[in-house]
Amino acid sequence: MKYQKLGKTDLNASVVAFGAWGIGGGIVWPDMSLGVKDVERLLDAATELGINYIDTAPVYGTGVSEDLLGKALKGARREKFLLQTKCSLNWRGDGGNYHYERDGVTVNNDTSARAVKQDVEDSLKRMGTDYIDLIVVHYVCKDWPVEETMGALQELIKEGKIRAVGLSNSQPGDLEEYSKYGTVALVQEFFSLLSPYHGGDYFPVTDKHGTTFQVYGALEEGFLTAPDFVDRTFPAGDVRGKLPWIHEPIKGNIHKLFDVMKPLTEKYNCTYSNLVQAWTLAQYPNLSLLTGFRRVETMENTCKSLDLQLEAADIALLSEAAKPAQVKVLDK
Repeated sequence: MKYQKLGKTDLNASVVAFGAWGIGGGIVWPDMSLGVKDVERLLDAATELGINYIDTAPVYGTGVSEDLLGKALKGARREKFLLQTKCSLNWRGDGGNYHYERDGVTVNNDTSARAVKQDVEDSLKRMGTDYIDLIVVHYVCKDWPVEETMGALQELIKEGKIRAVGLSNSQPGDLEEYSKYGTVALVQEFFSLLSPYHGGDYFPVTDKHGTTFQVYGALEEGFLTAPDFVDRTFPAGDVRGKLPWIHEPIKGNIHKLFDVMKPLTEKYNCTYSNLVQAWTLAQYPNLSLLTGFRRVETMENTCKSLDLQLEAADIALLSEAAKPAQVKVLDK
């Protein structure tokens, strides 16, 4: 395993981060239901592989992901991991802007000081922990002053309830603004071979502030793991059924991309996932690879991508081959 400091903090995190969205289940991940014992096995496998960094959020399964992690992290496991969760999205019904309805609840986005503090208290309780290593503003919102949001987060740091701050679903200008009121350790943004534009815009600003860029969606929820995945169908509400990759002509162009990738997997003796993740890691030096894990074998395979060094010509080949399938604006 390889490790990196998150931004300018002393948090030493594995480059591969354990994404816990999927273990929350619910309507967006309906094909697999995990219990506490399953999550314990995943966490123990993560430790064996050197992964010490977990990402979750209150809305992942409407509290389910945090609850399962809290139960599985009880005892000695908690101190083995950096635990990252989020604030701003909640279903308390006490204010904020409408964000979506899911799993029978209405989720609002609220970055007010009051809401942020309550989000953290709720997460601490659900996960049964005294502190959160890094709290990420899940969806940056301009309806409350950044100074108010960051002021609340800085107070939580002083109280020892959180150790660091991050941003997600944001723009480079948001990092500039938030950095006026405190240190932003990381930004967590979508970035993939099929949608690389956002990262390209963000990298100069994360360089400027010494902020870690954490990628989510590098494998596009499975669509870049194997050619047959592209032809799958998904039930209503499943997050994968809402992505543009299932529609023509993009779907056909992804199959053409796999035709280009196939000989490269043979050249490097790797899986499609390894190839895509190695391409992702090659795009930026201060990059955290957040990948969703519900199976140990997925975790093991992801870690192999860290040892894969692609030749510059092959990186360029993949970048060019992906262009016909790429989407510039992607809402996840």
